[in-house]
Amino acid sequence: MQSTFKKTRKKIILWLFEHSQTIYTKWFKKEVQAWNISKTELIAFPKNTFGKKLGEFLIQNNFEILPKLERHDCYHVLTNYKTEVQDEIALQYLCFGNGKRSVYLFGVIFLGTLLLPDYYKYYLKSYKKGKQANVFYNFDFKKMLLLDFENLQTIIFLKTNQLYEK
Repeated sequence: MQSTFKKTRKKIILWLFEHSQTIYTKWFKKEVQAWNISKTELIAFPKNTFGKKLGEFLIQNNFEILPKLERHDCYHVLTNYKTEVQDEIALQYLCFGNGKRSVYLFGVIFLGTLLLPDYYKYYLKSYKKGKQANVFYNFDFKKMLLLDFENLQTIIFLKTNQLYEK
């Protein structure tokens, strides 16, 4: 059972996530084009495609695709990371290990580690997983929506062969 203090720290991080997205997209994603695609359109993609898996992820989590932040959901789908607070932080560690650098990533890693140090082993393992994977953080995922999902995962995580290990 989680302590009240840990629950409070997670709520703080969730609040920060929710309120920082708008600022981040407004100030740091000016040049990024939104995909203009809905989860209904994604779910209609052919079976076993990356696009279909992305649509399923959005529906399972009751999410809407956020304009200019579509890439983040792609990371979740490709890496099998859940959307709990500690998983969001671990996903940023994985992306950092994979070579991604952004103000938002550094903020999440810094504040997440500071507020939820309980998961440091998970974060470190995620960093190593990202470091061992083939570089994928900078892919144009919109152009990859029709690719076979399992083949795409295999290409990315070929070196580690530890896709499902957390």
